[in-house]
Amino acid sequence: MMRLSRDVAGPCLAPRGGVIAVGAFDGLHRGHQALLAQVRERAQALGCNPAVVSFEPLPRAFFSAEPVPRLSSVREKLRGFAAAGMEHTLLLRFNQALTAMSAEDFVRCVLVERLAAREVWVGGDFRFGHKRGGDVALLERMGAQLGFGACTMPPVLLDGARVSASRVRALLAAGEFAGVEPLLGRPFVIEGKVEYGNQLGRTLGYPTANIHLQQRISPVHGIFAVKVGLGECECSWPGVASLGVRPTVNQVVQPLLEVHLFDFDGDLYGQRMAVEFVAKLRDEQKFDGLEALKAQMALDSRKARELLGMNPRLVEA
Repeated sequence: MMRLSRDVAGPCLAPRGGVIAVGAFDGLHRGHQALLAQVRERAQALGCNPAVVSFEPLPRAFFSAEPVPRLSSVREKLRGFAAAGMEHTLLLRFNQALTAMSAEDFVRCVLVERLAAREVWVGGDFRFGHKRGGDVALLERMGAQLGFGACTMPPVLLDGARVSASRVRALLAAGEFAGVEPLLGRPFVIEGKVEYGNQLGRTLGYPTANIHLQQRISPVHGIFAVKVGLGECECSWPGVASLGVRPTVNQVVQPLLEVHLFDFDGDLYGQRMAVEFVAKLRDEQKFDGLEALKAQMALDSRKARELLGMNPRLVEA
């Protein structure tokens, strides 16, 4: 079982010595997966503890004046670390105190004292510490002094270009879900717990399961054909989803994910749901009243059924 810690200071987490991956790891794409796999293999070879150091909130979000979309929730990221075989995750609170820490102190306090570093694995462009003063060259110099190896992971390429979180976000923003799957090694999914809404969809003939994204900023917005997984089940139930602020009725401040499952009859409240985005149907828009909205929902449902290989039944408006 993977152990999770949040603090810079504390007892050593890797009694056998640590082989450590360091990074933000948003989305856990194939480049991240390759890095974690290398850490796990090296830890096995050296008889050490495989460990990962990451940060919440994401550093780029902490420094940005604008909301920054993210590819995975904290829960999803931690589950990915565990699935990759990490025994310890040091999920540091990215705050003013951490940004003020020098790169040298980060190496001593976090990598050496907290995780007993034997090897530290990062991407070639990795920067860290106060004002991004640390880089691979500093890791190499301090590693030679303190007894650990500094190792860089070569980029993973797909179609001649580097796999990166920014590349994934750009494809998602364009609705290119088929292009995203090879980069992530899996479909793009948003997970959450189904919560009570105002049940307007039910009155329109399209009951929805609502997932509040909380503070997470989604990289996608609009109307989509989706597949849904309930609990631990794979995403296989077809549906149509809206992710946005509902401009026609009861506009909300924080974007809401609303999912209508086709031909489903059951109570979903309180269940965890995974929503796989298959295709974008259109952008969110404001309609002149409920009848116009209901007519468009029928068209969206028909289109989603077609894209998902179902019988395209047009519900009467």
